[in-house]
Amino acid sequence: MSTRARRAQAEALLTELESLSQAVEQEGRETFDTWRSAIERRGFCPSALNLAHYLALRRRDLRPLQRALIPWGLSSLGRSEAHVMASLDAVIATLTLIARPDDAASRPHPPIHRFFRGERALRRNVDAVFGPQTRARRVRIMVTMPATAATDYGLVRDLIARGMDCARINCAHDGPDAWSAMITHVRQAEQELDTRCRVLMDLGGPKARTGQVLLPDKRRVYRGDTILLTPEPPTKRMRNLPIQVESQLPEALAQLAIGQHVWIDDGKIGALVEDIVPEGVVVRVNHASLTGSKLREEKGMNFPDSDLALDPLTEDDLAALDFVAQHADLIGYSFVQTREDVQRLQDEINRRLPPERAREIGIIAKIETRRAVHNLPEILIQAAGKQPFGVMIARGDLAVELGFQRLAEMQEQLLWICEAAHAPVIWATQVLETFVKKGTPSRAEITDAAMGSRADCVMLNKGDFIVDGVAMLDDVLMRMQEHQIKKRAQLRALRSWS
Repeated sequence: MSTRARRAQAEALLTELESLSQAVEQEGRETFDTWRSAIERRGFCPSALNLAHYLALRRRDLRPLQRALIPWGLSSLGRSEAHVMASLDAVIATLTLIARPDDAASRPHPPIHRFFRGERALRRNVDAVFGPQTRARRVRIMVTMPATAATDYGLVRDLIARGMDCARINCAHDGPDAWSAMITHVRQAEQELDTRCRVLMDLGGPKARTGQVLLPDKRRVYRGDTILLTPEPPTKRMRNLPIQVESQLPEALAQLAIGQHVWIDDGKIGALVEDIVPEGVVVRVNHASLTGSKLREEKGMNFPDSDLALDPLTEDDLAALDFVAQHADLIGYSFVQTREDVQRLQDEINRRLPPERAREIGIIAKIETRRAVHNLPEILIQAAGKQPFGVMIARGDLAVELGFQRLAEMQEQLLWICEAAHAPVIWATQVLETFVKKGTPSRAEITDAAMGSRADCVMLNKGDFIVDGVAMLDDVLMRMQEHQIKKRAQLRALRSWS
């Protein structure tokens, strides 16, 4: 190709990029202007504007443009999350040197600091949520406290010594006396080990679970079976339906419609709503193990097709919040789905704390429903605009809500959106699950743990081998940070082939 032809090609590409940059800048600014009144922390404004620009950029299919940029050795915009406009400006400035050299002075390359401003903002936000970094490891480790953490100081001390940076207390279990004992043990270990460990207290929210189960002869549930979901404990066999299950969230049943999906026990049992009757909701099982699936009490229920209108703060949550607001560093918010839900929790916190303290306590939004995914930008603005904020990718419920096949792509998209807002992300659910419970990891879960290095915190659940699990995760994350920070590969010398 001649020099003139290549210059013409560069000119066409430059024109396309200039048009894209102008549109992204304008649309992003318009979106930011609608958010501005909700942002009280002035330091969050650049992050909010970058998020607005990123949303405008990603409304477009950029794949042809990315492919066109590759032969020129230019950024394909694939790592622009934290600095959208700087990335566009840099590519435009370089292409101007090629296509319009006489105009190059009018399109200078953006200053270097613009590319790292987002990274610094994220680091500040991670420190605001999880406390200043006290270890060589960049990604923090969170652990769900077992009930024994209230009576076994040695366990808590060992967890922190091995690498736990944040202790998660599930307020759906135990009570204020046990919570207080756990926190006392965390603070004692902090002093003894001269380190820091944040305390996250996780509000249970309106989680639907199975209550009493009426199952003849303790048989399993098979495809084709019909189940009656009842708002109250089953007392007799009604409508010739021998399998009956109580829903501990009866208001959810009232919002179901024929044809909608119902999932039980993390997706092990799936069914479709077949009829609405005075006694409850009739569903027919269309997903179960070929050998039958166990149907037990206290198992989660998901209604992914129903846009449930539920108060995210239950009476139990409000009672727990009296304790949580006084003792926790972070509040985990289950079933948050809208900007208004965030405002609701902020109002309750403000009722319990003086203004300065209310602005210091962090909120962790658990993203676990379709609606929460859709509303994540608004949730981010409402929360991070006022106080320290992070997002937990609750992969258990999210997989059931979206479909397991969509989980991988959705967790990537959530990571991108949060990086654009410079908001910390927690990678949660079943990380090193086999190892923590049985002492031997699977190959797949080691890879999953390594992928957690793209987040800012990885959460482990409780188990008999939890101390060893923390040590294992610490080792995996330390190794991975030499190779990857967020999406960016770190090209460390490869010693395996030297």
